[in-house]
Amino acid sequence: MECISNQELEQLIDEVRPYSQYGKLVDYIPALKEENSEDLSVSIFHVNGTFFYAGDYLKKFTLQSISKVITLALVLIQNGEEAVFERVGMEPTGDPFNSIAKLETLKPAKPLNPMINAGALAVTNMIQGKDVDEKWDRLLSFVRELVNDDQVSYNERVAKSEYDTANLNRALCYFMKQHEVIEGNIEDLLFLYTKQCAIEMNCSDLARIGAVFAANGVDPVTGRVLIPSHIARICKTFMVTCGMYNASGEFAIKVGIPAKSGVSGGIMGAVPHKCGIGIFGPALDEKGNSVAGVKLLEKMSQIYGWSIF
Repeated sequence: MECISNQELEQLIDEVRPYSQYGKLVDYIPALKEENSEDLSVSIFHVNGTFFYAGDYLKKFTLQSISKVITLALVLIQNGEEAVFERVGMEPTGDPFNSIAKLETLKPAKPLNPMINAGALAVTNMIQGKDVDEKWDRLLSFVRELVNDDQVSYNERVAKSEYDTANLNRALCYFMKQHEVIEGNIEDLLFLYTKQCAIEMNCSDLARIGAVFAANGVDPVTGRVLIPSHIARICKTFMVTCGMYNASGEFAIKVGIPAKSGVSGGIMGAVPHKCGIGIFGPALDEKGNSVAGVKLLEKMSQIYGWSIF
């Protein structure tokens, strides 16, 4: 069964909104503590170009860790699989997304996957360009192409807030530089990474990117190939195994679709060959996922038969 009306989605949002009370706003990024914890919105973009929405679906929020999937796609396009996975692994982890523990025990000391912070920093370090500005321009151009909107940009205040408090990520970077996983200037990398995480869009934009992944890299409106199909497949696989932090296994059982969350409260989902999903609900559980957003996805997956398993 497919979504048939915006009213149906509004009813689902009303059902799950009360779950927001069981979550809390992220507290270690000062600029994100100002959101309304009861916000909840969703957009569903089908691969045939039709879309549905509910809630304040045009409200903008920052991508945070959702950006890791997009940057991975770009870096795989630019560098190829072999070069990328020489520096970043493919395995899920039960550790928190910002943990340094596995870097200290694994040989070689490369991050387990591109969805944890260490892995994402290593991936961002591989964006091609002669300097930070050129790397940023290439990433932002890629994002704008996926959304089909040249106005998409980043939230400067959030980026600065993250950069100023990025001491744990600095530690990860210096550790990886010591072990030759990353190269170059650490502050330049953090400047780029925090801008990447602060890329800002709404649920409709996010659902459209999800739809590109759902359609194996093809823009659902223009028909253009934006991501090679084998790279889209790799990204969706990481979304299944690592995309919901260390709740990814439970999410795979209860929802069963490729998805990536961010600590702003965003979730991007991709139902293969069907649709992309964008959700915003900033009240988070202890794993860093939107409480109401995950509950909404559970209900929608049950109703519409989305699970890929």
